[in-house]
Amino acid sequence: MAIQRYETTFSRLPADILDRWRAIPPAVASDCMNRQQFMTAAIKPLAPGLRLTGQARTVTSMVGDNGVSHVATALLQPGDVLVVDAGGYEDVAVWGGVATRAAIARGAAGVVIDGAVRDVAEIRALGFACFARAVVPGGPHKGFGGTIDGAIACGGCPVEPGDIVLGDDDGVVVVPLARHEEVLGACVAKLEQEEDWLREIAAGRTMADILALPDPELLDG
Repeated sequence: MAIQRYETTFSRLPADILDRWRAIPPAVASDCMNRQQFMTAAIKPLAPGLRLTGQARTVTSMVGDNGVSHVATALLQPGDVLVVDAGGYEDVAVWGGVATRAAIARGAAGVVIDGAVRDVAEIRALGFACFARAVVPGGPHKGFGGTIDGAIACGGCPVEPGDIVLGDDDGVVVVPLARHEEVLGACVAKLEQEEDWLREIAAGRTMADILALPDPELLDG
């Protein structure tokens, strides 16, 4: 099988826009996209407190193979997030310490793997934003092939090159590049609304009052 790559010419967002996205929690971004565009709960950061913000470069790999990910890593530009659909397979690691150091050398913002990783202590020590489905010591094969910069599904979430990838302790959310202005505006408004709620709670109101929820129906004891 060959390693293949689609030509991609997505728009790269300026630094000031990405800085604004760094202030947006993934959960809020998902809320503002009809509570969609999030990856499965199994995909989590390797260490508490990791944050991830950047534009996606995508990979689809054959199960248990990481050759295509090494090729894709060589193509990364500073701030890119490598997003790998590794088939969700948990018993062969397709990312590890060497791959992490190669991604750091390219200036990558992080990696998301729908599959397994290893060398976790090393990756944590490097402070690299790695999100994955599983951890296992067994290593990968190479040479079965894969595709770079195509439309993929990672953790059940659609991802295309250039999409904005947001990650924190809750998991990973993907904002389609074509919607980034609309969604960013909605996120800012949502955060302002939540600040208003907190002020009302501090003043003694309850969320039931704020949301105008009905009183519970009384049942016969």
